[in-house]
Amino acid sequence: NPDLFFVKQIEKRDSVFTSKQQIDRLLRPGSSYFNLNPFEVLQIDPEATDDELKKRFRALSILVHPDKNQDNADRAQKAFEAVDKAYKLLLDPEQKKRALDVIHAGKEYVEHNVKEKRKQLKKEGKPTIVEEDDPELFEQAVYKQTMKLFAELEIKRKEREAKDMHERKRAREEEIEVAEKAKRDREWQKNFEETRDGRVDSWRSFQNKGKAKEKKNRSFLKPPKVKMEQRE
Repeated sequence: NPDLFFVKQIEKRDSVFTSKQQIDRLLRPGSSYFNLNPFEVLQIDPEATDDELKKRFRALSILVHPDKNQDNADRAQKAFEAVDKAYKLLLDPEQKKRALDVIHAGKEYVEHNVKEKRKQLKKEGKPTIVEEDDPELFEQAVYKQTMKLFAELEIKRKEREAKDMHERKRAREEEIEVAEKAKRDREWQKNFEETRDGRVDSWRSFQNKGKAKEKKNRSFLKPPKVKMEQRE
């Protein structure tokens, strides 16, 4: 099986990595992109058993543990967290199935492309030989496509997360607005109740002053009495 041979070659090559090399691998430029694939993080065959997964995690976590790399503890801690996250993800059956689905989809995509290339070459009357006939180049193509699919899923996840956060923020702002309006209404009602007696007294006082003034004006404007002339 050429695929299995290639995987075994990678495992053999990486098994001799030192602690520093593993930390550098896990934190290399673009690691946030590469580390989306938990099998890539742990350098383990996707078809590995749970027991093999556990052994691989233990070996790799010891290798990059901050206690073992005290001269580079900060980077070691980040590398250890990447290993721990990948292991926990693969312990979850649903998450593991998703990761396997992505890997299988990547392989199917490359296989489909290879078939299409062969068809085109045959149509043109050329030899149906493609570069992916080389097992290593085929695995590299699968690796690239798989990474692309993991990245696309992560982008969609972040978009959903941002949308959910925006909706939660908007809902919270609406709640605050409603609460503040209710508070203003209560304060207005309270002030209205507290000042009602004062307003009534002011209105009565104003009315009384108006009546007194009107009475005064009536007496002031009263026409003088005309004396009747006596007849002779």
